[in-house]
Amino acid sequence: MVIDGCPPRVPLSREDIQSELDRRRPGQSEIVTPRDEEDRCEILSGIFEGQTLGTPISVLVRNKDARPEAYNEMAEKYRPSHADYTYEAKYGIRNWQGGGRASARETIGRVAGGAVANRVIAQVVPAYEVVAYVRSIRDIDAPVEPDKVRKSLVEDNIVRAADPEAVEAMVDLVKRMRSEGNSVGGVVECVVRNCPVGIGSPVFGKLDALLASAMMSLPATKGFEVGSGFAGTMLTGREHNDPFHMEGSRVRTSSNRSGGVQGGISNGEDLVFRVAFKPTATIMSSQKTVTSENEETELKGRGRHDPCVLPRAVPIVEAMAHLVLCDQILLQRGQSGVIGDGRKGA
Repeated sequence: MVIDGCPPRVPLSREDIQSELDRRRPGQSEIVTPRDEEDRCEILSGIFEGQTLGTPISVLVRNKDARPEAYNEMAEKYRPSHADYTYEAKYGIRNWQGGGRASARETIGRVAGGAVANRVIAQVVPAYEVVAYVRSIRDIDAPVEPDKVRKSLVEDNIVRAADPEAVEAMVDLVKRMRSEGNSVGGVVECVVRNCPVGIGSPVFGKLDALLASAMMSLPATKGFEVGSGFAGTMLTGREHNDPFHMEGSRVRTSSNRSGGVQGGISNGEDLVFRVAFKPTATIMSSQKTVTSENEETELKGRGRHDPCVLPRAVPIVEAMAHLVLCDQILLQRGQSGVIGDGRKGA
């Protein structure tokens, strides 16, 4: 992966990146893919004496446990709900061996980039924090108050749920899906704390639209909502509006149904959004499909795949939030010279 546009003199070490890669790597628990990948990163350029140089940062992670032979049957058969058919229809060629651009393997670059972006933001907004967690798996919902969630609680269980009471049921469901050769999806919720007011642009660079684009670019995503989301359509304007009030010298809202974004620009409240992930496409059960020669056939999944992507998606969602917000904070500083409330006299 190559990370460009990073400012110089930002403290950064290999460990800053590795700690995040460890959170998304395969084989970390009994409910994710058993692939034995350490995902050890090597920094090739852009860092000197523990600081960024302002030049492109190159990071290499080597695959150690790839088994392309597990994909032999996929050379001719399209995996249902995967990108095999659409890639071949678009390009006229595809690499069927696994680990390509349609694989969640590519998210390792996003997590590395997000780790760097997080370090950049910390230099500008020291109190900034992003915490994502599994909100639901299939019909098991684990609602929590986003402003009260702590990362230590999320990282204390293999599901990465913020409600300890839901963990056992979620683990049991994922295990059952795996034993049945099936998979299951769910929702990751994310809260960004201490995001500066004024981040984002009014029309084509709306902050919520940029977050939506970033999250929907992730493998297996099928939906995005911010603040009240689709549930907000059931409220009236009087019920949904976030009234303003003063808290010392700071403008605050007494509720946060907007999810921290109004008019495409951050209002200083917590950014709260949710990302829906579909069930893993590759399942260990026979399904109907067709071949590259347009013949109808059947295909049973091979290889080592996550029966549920949610636990490993949590650090990936956080990484994409870091990348979007880092860009926008740097743009705001370049445009206005300040980060925060830019009103005259504020």
